[in-house]
Amino acid sequence: MKVFMIGGTGLLGSEAARELIDRGHEVSSIALPPLPEGAVLPPEMKIEFGNYLEMSDDEMREHLNGCEGFVFAAGVDERVEGPAPIYDMYKKYNIDPVRRLLGLCKECGVKHAVILGSYFSYAAKKWPEKKLTEYHPYIRSRIDQEEVALSFADDMDAAVLELPYIFGTQPGRKPVWVFLVENVMSMKSVTMYPKGGSTMVTVHQVAQAIAGALERNKGGNCYPIGYYNLTWKQLLTIVHKYLGVPDKKIITIPDWMFRIGCRSIMKQQEKNGIQGGLNMVKFTDIMCNNLFIDKSEGCDVLGVTDDDIEAAIGDSVLLCKDIIENKTETLGMKGE
Repeated sequence: MKVFMIGGTGLLGSEAARELIDRGHEVSSIALPPLPEGAVLPPEMKIEFGNYLEMSDDEMREHLNGCEGFVFAAGVDERVEGPAPIYDMYKKYNIDPVRRLLGLCKECGVKHAVILGSYFSYAAKKWPEKKLTEYHPYIRSRIDQEEVALSFADDMDAAVLELPYIFGTQPGRKPVWVFLVENVMSMKSVTMYPKGGSTMVTVHQVAQAIAGALERNKGGNCYPIGYYNLTWKQLLTIVHKYLGVPDKKIITIPDWMFRIGCRSIMKQQEKNGIQGGLNMVKFTDIMCNNLFIDKSEGCDVLGVTDDDIEAAIGDSVLLCKDIIENKTETLGMKGE
């Protein structure tokens, strides 16, 4: 299968390209420069550097013509803050591009499309009583992104991967976990954290899910991707191990205390004239619960296999520590 990818030099895109090439597929990509220093990309992947948002439809058709598969491994996540309404930014980077690109895929005869989404969409459907799309612009945008993607399912096989916490590293690329490691390091004697937990996967497992969705998905489907379900205490125990403080005590704080901290974050956002993708006070309802996904719901269907999650967490922690201690330089997230 000839596959065209948006974001093929990123953490997830590059690993997916490697997996696809190993399976005998041909991969080409558009990505924003520069490459992270030290990043190792599959030499067989054809890369054009540029901003697809600035390219004409005719230019995009040139990349899509003759392709059977398409992967959207770009966009922005809930960490992005900006002027209200922040939903407009998510629409620009996550929703409008999917509508445009899948429309062009339809014109060019592409038969299989995979969109990288968020497991917050899964949470919104799992816990309708929490009204997550009402309180969180980012979660609403991800649900809207899914609806756009699935609207093309009559013309192609369209899969949305609802991705959770992902661990693993790409040399030169800043992990999303710097804030967590920095927070843990700042608490010297004990680590205080709320109850709850999350489902998690490794970068390689995401690559397997992407390849599996291209090869196996029929029609329009959203796949919750989760393999390892860890409580925050279990995750922090691994973090402590790789930070060299395996005996550091973990204290579980009550929900109300976490909510107070979230309220101060929102007050600071308001003071700075910005809005976050998540209403942090309402986010307590997610953070302090177990957002777990059984691997049978998506991973087993797409052929995702076991991996070393502790090693992946450890690699992420060690790179974050080096960044915090100014021992290495990395590139951050871009809205590709």
